[in-house]
Amino acid sequence: MAADGAAGRPLRLSLPVFLPLLLSPLLAQAAGVGSCRGEAGLRPGETRDSEACGLTLQLEHSYELDDSIRFKKRGTLQWNVAPDVSLSLNQKQLSEEERNKLREVATEGGLYRVRIPRRPLGGTEESSTEYVTSFVRACSMVESHLSDRLTVHTDVAGNIIGLSIVTVPGSCHGAEVEDVDLELFNTTVLLQQPIPAAVPETAAFIERMEQEQAQKAKNPQEQKSFFAKYWMYIIPIVLFLMMSGAPDAGGQGGGNGGSAGGGGR
Repeated sequence: MAADGAAGRPLRLSLPVFLPLLLSPLLAQAAGVGSCRGEAGLRPGETRDSEACGLTLQLEHSYELDDSIRFKKRGTLQWNVAPDVSLSLNQKQLSEEERNKLREVATEGGLYRVRIPRRPLGGTEESSTEYVTSFVRACSMVESHLSDRLTVHTDVAGNIIGLSIVTVPGSCHGAEVEDVDLELFNTTVLLQQPIPAAVPETAAFIERMEQEQAQKAKNPQEQKSFFAKYWMYIIPIVLFLMMSGAPDAGGQGGGNGGSAGGGGR
């Protein structure tokens, strides 16, 4: 039914015209518009990436001479969840002031700390920002030429539960490091997810038991024991053996008595 265009009449939409308008939000969601996890409820230090379905988490570091903690941005960690789970890291170059400060902290035996926001993947609730933190000795960062390995740990639901940092190598021997070796980070990023434990095949076992019970219900004779099935044959044979064995035992007893009497003469 087409729409009436005359003045004074209510506008009526035909079903073929009105149905696409009704279903358009559902079609958009099915096409992936707004369906990425983690799109809503971003917290400080997190931004939404428009080209990938995932999160952009801010990686921060802190190294101070007075052993205080003041985090500053080190780079951005891109966590893509579709089509495949992957991690990538973009980091800025250290300035000359930052390189000198890192050397001084390393000489004083200070610590080098890193952190990322601890955010449930796909969560939409708004609350205060929480972080997961890790640290190494600042001297190991210097002597490794800023070569480190970051591992993001998650639970089975995809929530971030930990962060670890390891330098390669991880020792401090007081080796001299040129200034050019402290300009760029050489970082490997890993995602550590729990491995599901093996579970018993409960459903298959129950199904097999139900099939066996159904088979026994169809054939009740199979549930009887061997004696219950063939008692009418077993009892006559046992009686026959008992009856045939009784005269033989009496004959043997009479013969023994005769021999004993003969010996007495």
